[in-house]
Amino acid sequence: MSIEVLNESGLEFDVRRLSRLARFVMDEMRVHPQAELCIKAVDEDTIAELNEQWMEKEGPTDVLAFPMDELRPGRVNEDPEEGVLGDLVLAPSVAERQGEEAGHGREAEIDLLTVHGILHLLGYDHAEPEEHAVMFGLQGELLDKWRARPE
Repeated sequence: MSIEVLNESGLEFDVRRLSRLARFVMDEMRVHPQAELCIKAVDEDTIAELNEQWMEKEGPTDVLAFPMDELRPGRVNEDPEEGVLGDLVLAPSVAERQGEEAGHGREAEIDLLTVHGILHLLGYDHAEPEEHAVMFGLQGELLDKWRARPE
């Protein structure tokens, strides 16, 4: 897998750890081993511009997902599709505020947003109650497995 993590946010965080998390999630979701993913951490002004341009919403958000080849999770006994998974754009400063409010801190919030964004890239959504239950259930399972793995 090709996972590129770019930090243009002005805040320090563990880029290698984020790359390992993304690889873990992609492996768990049976994404093709040659799939490509780019994660870019940006400041609030940049994510606000992207949010307005692409989502027609005002202000900064926490994560934006831009799928490329519409890859979907692999199935057991089937070869996964090759291609580019897409791009994630994260705002660590927003994650910091949200992590404090949730009581788990910035790193845990960045983990959550990364998993959430990858699931969006794989076609999951949460607009409808049924979709929400599926996506957030899977997000929780993946985060639990990530936290429980041996370092």
